[in-house]
Amino acid sequence: MKNTGLITRRTALITGLAAAGGLVFARFPKQLPPTYGHLLRVGDNVTYAAQRALLPGQSLVREYSLADITSFPATGTTDPGAKLPGALGETYRRLQSGGFADWRLAVEGSVRTPRTFSLAELKQLPSRTQITRHTCEEGWTAIGQWSGVQLSRVLDAVGILPTARFAVFYSVDDWVDCIDMLDALHPQTILAYGMNGRDLPIQHGAPARLRVERQLGYKSMKYLHRIVVTDAFDDGGKKGNIQNGWAWYTGI
Repeated sequence: MKNTGLITRRTALITGLAAAGGLVFARFPKQLPPTYGHLLRVGDNVTYAAQRALLPGQSLVREYSLADITSFPATGTTDPGAKLPGALGETYRRLQSGGFADWRLAVEGSVRTPRTFSLAELKQLPSRTQITRHTCEEGWTAIGQWSGVQLSRVLDAVGILPTARFAVFYSVDDWVDCIDMLDALHPQTILAYGMNGRDLPIQHGAPARLRVERQLGYKSMKYLHRIVVTDAFDDGGKKGNIQNGWAWYTGI
């Protein structure tokens, strides 16, 4: 015999969460998470809306001292030149052999002046160094020092349009992800080209990776080569997190 009482309570809980999420989202129609409406994503949506409602938009995560730096494992792709087949791997090996002098980061979309940046050009922009905690979805944490340019400075250089809502990132190893403009313009969101006082290592995303300090580690995409500013959400399709079973927003 089925436990109808238990089923009823579970149904009521799910319905209540959905309703609560809807009430919170009603306050932020322009911030509505694109996963809303998917029953299994209600928790993601509540987290997103609650953090946006309760936390100051530019609140900073804790920063540490040099003495706090720990060992830092590399996960996922650790060498695109060895992993990627055909032209993709060959292109990365060629860039690596040239010290990434020919690498370019394209920034385009809802901007006034689309352009590309070389690694040298990124390094000419004002830099930021921060020592922060990386929290992995697998349960481990590590503290590292990151040096790079604030993403906001790069977006200022191309002139984002008033309609822009998201920044979409494309990696050499064929992943696509995005963050909203609040995180994109956050002072601790950087394009890192250095780690622990040295050039960014291959296994950690050379020549440049994203650091989104207010979200879980997998949002800090490695091996960047393109950024597209958009007015509408792009889930990345089969190359994005949502269709691969991961949450879009992972605020911490």
